[in-house]
Amino acid sequence: METQANKSTARPSLVVVGNGMAGMRTVEELLKLAPDLYDITVFGAEPHGNYNRIMLSPVLAGDKSIDDIMLNPRAWYDDNGITLHAGDPVVHIDRRQRTVHAKSGLTVQYDRLLLATGSTPFIIPVPGHQLPGVIAFRDIQDVDAMLQAARTHRHAVVIGGGLLGLEAANGLMRQGMDVTVVHVTDALMNQQLDKPAAALLKKALEDKGLRFLLNAHTEEIVGPDRVTAVRFKDGSSIPADLVVMTAGVRPNIALAKAAGLHCERAIIVDDTLQTYDPRIYAVGECVQHRKATFGLVAPIWDQARVCGAHLAGAGHRRYVQQATATKLKVTGVDLYSAGDFIGGDDTEDLIVRDPRRGVYKRLVLRGTRLVGAVLYGDVKDGPWYFDLIQSGRDISSFRRELPFGQAMCQQAA
Repeated sequence: METQANKSTARPSLVVVGNGMAGMRTVEELLKLAPDLYDITVFGAEPHGNYNRIMLSPVLAGDKSIDDIMLNPRAWYDDNGITLHAGDPVVHIDRRQRTVHAKSGLTVQYDRLLLATGSTPFIIPVPGHQLPGVIAFRDIQDVDAMLQAARTHRHAVVIGGGLLGLEAANGLMRQGMDVTVVHVTDALMNQQLDKPAAALLKKALEDKGLRFLLNAHTEEIVGPDRVTAVRFKDGSSIPADLVVMTAGVRPNIALAKAAGLHCERAIIVDDTLQTYDPRIYAVGECVQHRKATFGLVAPIWDQARVCGAHLAGAGHRRYVQQATATKLKVTGVDLYSAGDFIGGDDTEDLIVRDPRRGVYKRLVLRGTRLVGAVLYGDVKDGPWYFDLIQSGRDISSFRRELPFGQAMCQQAA
């Protein structure tokens, strides 16, 4: 503690609460612009450096190791003069005294505070949700628990048929488990896909060996002292030695709320990523900006750039929300969606189906602009469609050729 206090008299102190992707990317952006401006102290709940959470799926599937997915190993913190307290989460923020208090009892003063507390998986509070063998898919520890279960058990049930659920299911199947994905609606990945694409995806994954229960409402997780089955509202049940919950996340706002910061679903920030306290910034999955919350990496990188610039005193940037694209990494299935791909009364669809090649494309137009796209099986033009959505460019000169991709459209235009 002594060194911390002595250090902070020389330069202003920046304390970062959360050692994940959003917080560390913001610190990297800050270091590019003003490497010597602050004494930086980072508190993280997990006992590691910063790793790429998005790459946990390949670790589970056995394609990558933990070392492969480290973004900032411990040496990086030392090289940049950053004090890292890993495995020591902050439990209290005193805004009056401008101090943070960690679980270990350590207290550090701040001039600027960056909250990057992320989110927590939502565990459906059905009876039995606390049984051993019921886990989330969020961190290195969860992946270890899944790999352990795959070595000694056979039946896995994944609750949630979104992006994360399908990646968990694919990984567990690759580890030799029998996997059933349970989803509450009638279509997989209903946030990212329309129904025809979801049906194609389901069939492709069934061909690989996954099983699906759609429109399935979990009533209870059964087991005397470890999970043995999952029971549904209609009375049916399936065997389960491992249950993985991937039914969404909740932003971690307890710390900010207790400190009196303005929160709704998440911590409210303005276009500079500042909270209602001008000394405190927040980035990533714990923030709410103009009513929206964030889970994909692209908007969070944009937030990090803007927030890093403001912390560096180069504060002319504003965070502007952009459309974001979704890609699915499940082996051998190519999917891409972006923008408003459901459309409405004032839009029209251009649809191409080629069942033999397993290709489906749906492009949603509003007037002369492309506003959304779903691509299945042939995604190479995804980034180009995404650029058209972002730029709002007039597509009338190549409208007829639009579903056939960039090369055709350039010839027509």
